[in-house]
Amino acid sequence: MSSGATTHLPVKLDGLRVALTGAAGGIGRVMADGFKACGASVYISDVDETALIESGHAGQIADAGSAAAMEGFVDAAVAHLGGLDVLVNNAGIAGPTKRVEDVTPEELDATLQIDLAAMFHTARRAVPAMRAGGGGLIVNLSSAAGRFGFPLRSPYAAAKWGVIGFTKTLAIELGPQGIRVNAILPGLVDGPRIRAVLKAKADAAGIGENAQIDRAIATTSLRCFVTQHDISNMALYLASPFGRTMSGQSLAIDGDLQVLI
Repeated sequence: MSSGATTHLPVKLDGLRVALTGAAGGIGRVMADGFKACGASVYISDVDETALIESGHAGQIADAGSAAAMEGFVDAAVAHLGGLDVLVNNAGIAGPTKRVEDVTPEELDATLQIDLAAMFHTARRAVPAMRAGGGGLIVNLSSAAGRFGFPLRSPYAAAKWGVIGFTKTLAIELGPQGIRVNAILPGLVDGPRIRAVLKAKADAAGIGENAQIDRAIATTSLRCFVTQHDISNMALYLASPFGRTMSGQSLAIDGDLQVLI
């Protein structure tokens, strides 16, 4: 079941300069499209060159697993856009679906690097540009796994809880400089990624994929997946005048999820 939201929030963001990581597909692509549709100028990164070209957005290849690549992306975005008003840290990976004793050091390191450390590297580069422009907005993509435990997903949950602490700390640190920082916590976002995760969990539990999907949806009060547009619309809202005093917030977009199973 879907929440039904399929369109971009109709807000005016004319002239806003926006950089988004991991935005050639999925939620990132919908956010990039949404910002552009509302009048913003957009610059994106991704590791998939074909998807980047097909997105139609200006941008560059950048691996979120590399500090240098993330910093270089922000520098390129500032140069291309003539400054920076909004940074959306969207790049991420699902990480392994395994018992903690079966997670390899390499899997843990990759998940923490891409899902958490990459945000540090982009933010540290973006802040001086935002400060020079009189303020800005950083949006960090966390997850429902950043407020619940998530069995068999310990690296991912650890990273996404870390994003919450990082977001709150930056909001306090940067608020006096006019820079707002918020986290969006998607729940079960319909699409290939969540269905792959649910299939892996179904296999681990020895049940059918459809049964696992039904179990997952039953944990939401609205009994639904959310959509990529639902997540995008929160980012657009935060960047609009309506969200001008919102900072330090962890915003769950999840149909009132009660638990992750």
